[in-house]
Amino acid sequence: MGRKTPQPLADQLLFAFLFCSSFSVFCFSNAKNEDPVGYGYRVRSVSFDPSGRSLTAHLLLIQTSSVFGPDIQNLNLVASLETSDRLRIQITDSEHPRWEIPQEILPRYSHLHRRLLLQNQSISPENHIVFNPKSDLVFTLRITTPFGFTVSRRSTGDVLFDASPDTSDAGTFLVFKDQYLQVSAALPILRSSIYGLGEHTKKTLKLAHDQTLTLWNADIGSANLDVNLYGSHPFYIDIRLPDNRRKLPIGTTHGVLLLNSNGMDIVYTGDRITYKVIGGVLDFYFFAGPTPEKVMQQYTELIGRPAPMPYWSFGFHQCRYGYKNVSDVEGVVAGYAKAGIPLEVMWTDIDYMDAYKDFTLDPINFPLDKMKKFVNTLHLNGQKYVLILDPGISVNKTYETYKRGIEADIFIKRDGIPYLGSVWPGPVHFPDFVNPATEIFWGREIKIFRDSLPVDGLWLDMNELSNFITSPPTPSSTLDDPPYKINNVGVQRPINNKTVPATSLHFGNITEYNAHNLYGLLESKATNAALIKLTGKRPFILTRSTFVSSGKYAAHWTGDNAATWDDLAYSIPAVLNFGLFGIPMVGADICGFSGDTTEELCRRWIQLGAFYPFSRDHSDKFTIRQELYLWDSVAASAKKVLGLRYRLLPYFYTLMYEAHTKGVPIARPLFFSFPQDPETYTIDSQFLIGKGIMISPVLKPGEVSVKAYFPSGNWFDLFNCSNVVSSYSGKYTTLDAPPDHINVHVREGNILAMQGEAMTTKAARKTPFQLLVVLSSSGISTGEVFLDEGEEVEMGGGGKNWSLVNFYARVEETKAIVGSKVVNGGFALSQKWIINKVTLIGLKKAQAKRVKRFEVYTDVGTKTVADPLLKVDFGDNRKFVVMETENLSLPIGKAFELRLNLTQ
Repeated sequence: MGRKTPQPLADQLLFAFLFCSSFSVFCFSNAKNEDPVGYGYRVRSVSFDPSGRSLTAHLLLIQTSSVFGPDIQNLNLVASLETSDRLRIQITDSEHPRWEIPQEILPRYSHLHRRLLLQNQSISPENHIVFNPKSDLVFTLRITTPFGFTVSRRSTGDVLFDASPDTSDAGTFLVFKDQYLQVSAALPILRSSIYGLGEHTKKTLKLAHDQTLTLWNADIGSANLDVNLYGSHPFYIDIRLPDNRRKLPIGTTHGVLLLNSNGMDIVYTGDRITYKVIGGVLDFYFFAGPTPEKVMQQYTELIGRPAPMPYWSFGFHQCRYGYKNVSDVEGVVAGYAKAGIPLEVMWTDIDYMDAYKDFTLDPINFPLDKMKKFVNTLHLNGQKYVLILDPGISVNKTYETYKRGIEADIFIKRDGIPYLGSVWPGPVHFPDFVNPATEIFWGREIKIFRDSLPVDGLWLDMNELSNFITSPPTPSSTLDDPPYKINNVGVQRPINNKTVPATSLHFGNITEYNAHNLYGLLESKATNAALIKLTGKRPFILTRSTFVSSGKYAAHWTGDNAATWDDLAYSIPAVLNFGLFGIPMVGADICGFSGDTTEELCRRWIQLGAFYPFSRDHSDKFTIRQELYLWDSVAASAKKVLGLRYRLLPYFYTLMYEAHTKGVPIARPLFFSFPQDPETYTIDSQFLIGKGIMISPVLKPGEVSVKAYFPSGNWFDLFNCSNVVSSYSGKYTTLDAPPDHINVHVREGNILAMQGEAMTTKAARKTPFQLLVVLSSSGISTGEVFLDEGEEVEMGGGGKNWSLVNFYARVEETKAIVGSKVVNGGFALSQKWIINKVTLIGLKKAQAKRVKRFEVYTDVGTKTVADPLLKVDFGDNRKFVVMETENLSLPIGKAFELRLNLTQ
């Protein structure tokens, strides 16, 4: 918390006079009513870095207000172009340090070194600008009373963030108090579409106007709409329509991050966005884009690229809270095998623990000898095992983990002693992951447990922090009871409710008030480091609570949803939002967690959930069982859709590589590939996997058709490539969707490297590759596949234990060409992977009838493919044909070119 310095009385009187002379209606009309929250600041002086890329403005309070506490008198505003695509604006107390997220927790650039020029250390009546000819971002400091600032585009003049004050509305002024910070910016309501600012369950992906989005991590089930949930991500992207000048290309996109870990309300009205924060500093980052994909690259360049996930994690997962014993869990694994449904990973919830204590096994129901045998059997079958951990450590003097924690002194404290909370095991202490010693303690506990039972991944739950009790506030403490009440849980619930009190202290005297939203991030970071050290492999960690940069360490699931059709629909915006937050490995509990599911709902949910990046069935203890084999119709659908998922595993994994190296999501809103199509801005019942596969699920009971939007292009049915939807400029089409079917389409211009169906990812990886080449009607088709052993810590690092194959295809006057270029082909060759089949779709009948011969070019020469090996399906009334050639045996690690020669 910052302290305050009294403003000189003469300055107060002078500027009060000037202010009221200019805005008398403001001063005098409010004298009869409640005081405004603040009066804003004026610019006292401005300094520039010699490069012109950084500006420092010294701000002076215009008039004090007692609402939400005393104002801080003197502020510094620093605006700097940190890269050509990123602008940072930080506002903080000029005289006393305040809480900021430490670099050790979230590494990032510091401000550019500033050598202040004497001639620029005075105030002029003109605006001051920070820009760089190589950047499209321009910062303008407006010398008004109160002052304001804007961020705009140099290329078009479009104002991205207009924090200029409306002198008739104090709600638009900068306010900076110890426990209340406010900044507000005008937005073009008719041109701006905003996405992000989570975590909340929303009906729509695009944020609706006139709502307050609260960020304060809380154990609130995701079945609850429009309230703060498990994570805090004060980041949004804004897609713009052109203004009247038409200088701005349609779909131009930028991003905005407020890097602040304190609780906050973000009031979004459509024409304005207002941040109301209860601590820290105002630290904004603006990302120039100008496409959604570019914004994500720039955002994750700052916060950290997503962690690579192991190949096996893209298989199907099964869990339930309430498995009774080892035999019960073994029966589930056997049930999937008997039904012929792929199962990659078996999970157990807290049932496996001895009295719900971390790093223990129930000696009766989950004894160590039986668990070892069970996990060993899974591993022999090419399957994996993941279990849950909660952060609360049981207070029990016979419990070794507790004793070691007390000895290491690593628990969060209140009033000088470890804070006593209560969770599943009863009284608990919570490890303080701010403390470097806690990472050592946590890693040791994981090691001791894994030495007994070699689990493959860890599931971190309850890490908001969740607490079953609410401790009374410290008397007269404004930390436990801050003057501004954020809209916690939609009812301004006290921030201490069911969590660790805000007056509790972390290592270095950091308050829980400041660090609360960081807990899940810090636990994920420590767990990630521990597993890498212990296994030497790429870790798989699933966390419920997240913050900015959590994607560097862990995957996420959307929490405790419900078995309802509404929750099925809400899962799509939830999954897509986390892709925007830099956490691409995300999914929702398939068939619903709480409440009893139904056969129809579960069938439709697995049809959708098979295409979540993270695909897991999970349910609550007191609900009916919902393993996918329990209903014949659900089992049939599961085999069908998971069969396609496993064929697409190379595609999913390559998208993970793209996410890890560029920061782009795996599951994407339609506007990611089609920002020039405004119709895609409001679509949240469909989504893309990568840039070219579109999922159009049924989301309502009893329906056997779905109205789907198709952006421009030819879209081919992945279950039957002879079915195509052609869209010239984007159109809605009603598709058949019988009970056993979900519509999955691939767009022209894409090349998919696929493998065969199998019961495990290990088995699927041993099958030959098949290329699905979807020819473009207007240019070149492209695709790629990333190949490695699937568990190395580095993904595509400096070593040679990986291959990247880029595919291309085009149609010329006399031939159609499909080829590849290979980087580090040696690894793929060592695995003896081959391409056995190529399917070509997108040729028109007239072109296909001119086929003369099919030739294969490799570094060992040319091979002409005999006609019987080339199958052409013309169909009856189709616009396009499907062509296949099999038994090619092309090593995927070597470049090749296939030429389909056409006669004139």
